[in-house]
Amino acid sequence: MKAPDETSAPLLQVRGITRRFGALVANDDVSLSVKAGEIHALLGENGAGKSTLVKIIYGALQPDSGEILLAGEPVRIASPAAAREMGIGMVFQHFSLFEPFTVAENIRLALAADEDKAALDQRIREVSRQYGLPLDPGALVADLSVGERQRVEIVRCLLADPRIIILDEPTSVLTPQEAGELFVTLRKLADEGRAIIYISHRLEEVRALCASATILRHGKVVDSLDPRRETAASLARLMVGADIHDVHAAPPPDMLGAPLLHLRDLTLPPDGPFGVPLYGISLNVRAGEVVAIAGVAGNGQRELFRALSGERLAQGNGVIFIRGEDVSRKGINARRRAGAAFAPEERLGHACVPLMTLSENIVLSRHATGEGLVRRGVIDYGKAREICDRVIRANDVRGADAGKAAAALSGGNLQKFIMGRELDRKPALFIVNQPTWGVDAGAAALIRQQLIDLARAGSAVLVISQDLDEIFEIADRIAVISRGELSAAQPAGELDREKIGLLMAGAHETARGAA
Repeated sequence: MKAPDETSAPLLQVRGITRRFGALVANDDVSLSVKAGEIHALLGENGAGKSTLVKIIYGALQPDSGEILLAGEPVRIASPAAAREMGIGMVFQHFSLFEPFTVAENIRLALAADEDKAALDQRIREVSRQYGLPLDPGALVADLSVGERQRVEIVRCLLADPRIIILDEPTSVLTPQEAGELFVTLRKLADEGRAIIYISHRLEEVRALCASATILRHGKVVDSLDPRRETAASLARLMVGADIHDVHAAPPPDMLGAPLLHLRDLTLPPDGPFGVPLYGISLNVRAGEVVAIAGVAGNGQRELFRALSGERLAQGNGVIFIRGEDVSRKGINARRRAGAAFAPEERLGHACVPLMTLSENIVLSRHATGEGLVRRGVIDYGKAREICDRVIRANDVRGADAGKAAAALSGGNLQKFIMGRELDRKPALFIVNQPTWGVDAGAAALIRQQLIDLARAGSAVLVISQDLDEIFEIADRIAVISRGELSAAQPAGELDREKIGLLMAGAHETARGAA
């Protein structure tokens, strides 16, 4: 990547931006500038004000004060449509694609002008080929891998020919190989003179990709620097304002307890036209250990979690046991009463109801666990608020209170709340899908340590994760899921990235699973 011309004027300038939400100052006199040809990192812990700032730049929010300049000219960006007209594009962390539609149909929905189908298909092919993001315009989104869906989002953005591109956590659901391919594309875009704002909690990739960075803490700019001259630890320290605590993975006991989760030949057909079937999954998770399941997204993780949580029942008895109890045909409340807790991947709409308050979301997940939250059909909201306040304090959930809607929290702070809500029960068995997705380094270290501590206190912990760094940091044993088949769990010390990569590619699959 070419370094931006130090003498050139910034393509984007943000001056003195302030934005308040009631008493909360999300952005406090924030300024930054990005030049043509520059990949500029925007860093900060969850709740630091990054999302608010880029939403203002993209026109989704309006500032209370301050100004934005494009190529030196002050502008008012009234809406995302206005931002796109001005040459600002954004690729959001969460995909906004319709699975039953084709790639071209999804892209057409975002275009302002109606375009002939053949012409649009040709443009998609040309742009995707030009930037190393191969796509078939006629492919159903439901049939695409997560990495390919990320390509759709980026190509949709590039078809508007933006001068400024904002990417929010673009590698959070990508494999290391897919992330490397994305970096090649971003460097090519920068070489063409586009300005890129890059948000990520993965600090090593920031150091490898970005030539400049602005760091926010509690809504204020605390530093502007060259991340290549820093370490991941020093960047994290600037983001958090303190050293990040190391995760201490004490060895498991020499003699593990009995299996608290026992799976025996769990086999299920797809749960819909775009689902992944599960084939003969068998696994034990014992008291005192953390078992991790690795895999590329879309290989049956969601379906496995649903089967384990009781959202989808097994086909027959003698398949799923929790603490020795056959729960194969029992739902989620019965499994919670058996001592299990669950934290799904999707924060909004699955782990919590967005428009309900945090205390109401406590009731939803814990009303049937025998904690006295509901007596004779009457909800004890005082107790719910008490639990909620305890979770908020213990997990440093920023900007939260018991009466606030779940959707009002930043993604990372909502993740801390959801994890804390389940860990607060001290469950005998905890099953979690993507425990640190979208959280900053400090929060990730806290969550990972909590999982290890829970296991060492005598619980069984099953973690489904795409983050190999996370898996190697916390897991005692590792299994890999690929196209609905699970490999045998092996001690973490006997595996490396290459071996896990082979399993991700299906080295353990039977002919049935690979078909």
